[in-house]
Amino acid sequence: MKILLKANADKAIQQLISDMLDILNCLGCTDGLTDRRLERMAKACLAVGGVKERLEEAKSVEDNFFLGTREIISYENSHFGEHLSAGSYDDIRRKDLQAPIDAGLVISSSALEKQATNSPNRKYALTPLFASLIRQYGKPGWGTALQMFNDTYKFQNKIIDKKNKLEEIDISLPSGEKLELSPGGHNELQKDIIEKFLSRFGMNAQVLYIGDTSKKLLYEREDILKAINFFSLGHEMLPDIVAYSQANNIVFLIEAVYSSGAMSETRVSKLKESLKLCKCEPIFVTAFPNKKLFQRFASEIAWESEVWIADTPEHMIHFNGSKFLKVHSSQNKK
Repeated sequence: MKILLKANADKAIQQLISDMLDILNCLGCTDGLTDRRLERMAKACLAVGGVKERLEEAKSVEDNFFLGTREIISYENSHFGEHLSAGSYDDIRRKDLQAPIDAGLVISSSALEKQATNSPNRKYALTPLFASLIRQYGKPGWGTALQMFNDTYKFQNKIIDKKNKLEEIDISLPSGEKLELSPGGHNELQKDIIEKFLSRFGMNAQVLYIGDTSKKLLYEREDILKAINFFSLGHEMLPDIVAYSQANNIVFLIEAVYSSGAMSETRVSKLKESLKLCKCEPIFVTAFPNKKLFQRFASEIAWESEVWIADTPEHMIHFNGSKFLKVHSSQNKK
C-alpha cells in the first residue's frame, strides 16, 4: 500500500512502512484514514513489535516485549525519522493504535493486569497471532498464512467476545434504556456518573452521548445534539459523557477520571470555543472514583467547573465560588 510519507526516512524504512500498511490493509484497518494517520499507525505497530529493519524482527506479548506511549514516541523518533513531541503521547493511544487495538492486533497490558484503561503505566504489545503473520509477509505461502490467520482470528474472537460478554457492566440510563459497557474501572466510574450523579444533580437530564473504552460511540442522540448545536462527536476534546437538561437549558460535559483527563483550564477553554454556537449553558464536570485520586488532580481543575466524587455521591466541589457566595448572601438576607 503506497502513501505519501511526511516524515524523512530512507528507502528501506519507507518500504517497511509500506509493507506494514499492506498487512493492515489486508486486515481492514486502513479505511477512512488520511495518509498521515496511516503512516503514524504503521509506525506505531512497527514500534510496538520492536521492528527496526526487517519484519522478521516482530515480537509479541509472548516475547514479553511491551512499549508505553512515550517509549513508542522515542522509538519512532530514533528509528523512523519522526520528530514527535513527548507531549503527544495521548495521540498514540487515541489515534495511532486505536484501530489495531479495536481489531485485536495490538493488546494493552491493562487487559492482562487489570490496570485502569487510562493508566500511565499501561503498555502495548502485538498479539502472538499478528506478530507471526507479520513475520510471514513477503514470503512464499503468504496468502495461505493470511487465510489461516483470518480463520484462527475469527475463532479466537468468538471466545473473547463470549468472555467479555460475561464481564460487561450493565447500566441504566435516566430514560430507562439499558446499555452494556466493556469491563474496567473507567467504565465502572461512568456507570456511577449515570446512575448516581445524574440522578442527584442532573436536573432530569437525558444522556446524549456515552463513550465506551472499547467502542468510542457506544450511545448517542444525534438528533438532540444537532438541535442544540453541539459540536461534532469526532472532536478531540470530547468528554466521556454528555447529558442535557431541557427544562434548565443546561448541557453537562462530564469527564470520568480514572488516571488522566481532568477538566483543565486549557481543555475547558477549548470546549467553550467549540460550544460558542450551542444554545445551552455548559456545565463542566470532572468525576473521580475517590478523594485520593481527586487530590492528585486538584491543581489541574479549571475554575468555573465542578467536581464529583463517586464514593461520596451526595456532595459536589464547586470551583466557582462567587456564584455560590451570591446564593448564600441572598439567603442570609431573608
